[in-house]
Amino acid sequence: MDHWETAYIGFGGNMGDPETTCREALALLGDMEGIRLAAVSSLYRTQPVGVEDQAWFLNGVLACRTRLGPEDLLRQLLAVENRFGRKRTVRWGPRTLDLDILFYGEQVLDLPGLTIPHPRAHERRFVLEPLVEIAPKLRHPILGVTVARLLAEASVQAQAVERWKPL
Repeated sequence: MDHWETAYIGFGGNMGDPETTCREALALLGDMEGIRLAAVSSLYRTQPVGVEDQAWFLNGVLACRTRLGPEDLLRQLLAVENRFGRKRTVRWGPRTLDLDILFYGEQVLDLPGLTIPHPRAHERRFVLEPLVEIAPKLRHPILGVTVARLLAEASVQAQAVERWKPL
């Protein structure tokens, strides 16, 4: 891909030392060919969704400029997750690191293993809070409203999310 596109990636984890893992994963991403970090949110301490009997998460969102296409970007993210010992055993279960493409430019994709925009991003406070911190005017390409408006709407899960610390 010859041009640079803006992508938003959710990151987080709740096993081991998630703050250190997030910092190290961001450093790895920032050093990758074809990816330039543009903005990183604070870390947010967040209540688990789906499987509630587990440790709370630390989550955040980053904005990057990338020359990688969506599928290549996903492959890079999965490689970083693997490097930090990510095991996909229980859906929404505990994890060392989770990296999700939330938005990729204004693209709408539905491929095996990759849906953009992320199909539940607009419902999850742990995504929207950090996203609004770095890109409040970002428009959801399907819903046509800003992420700030999505956060303000009642359809967002009543999940406990608290700003924890800047990265």
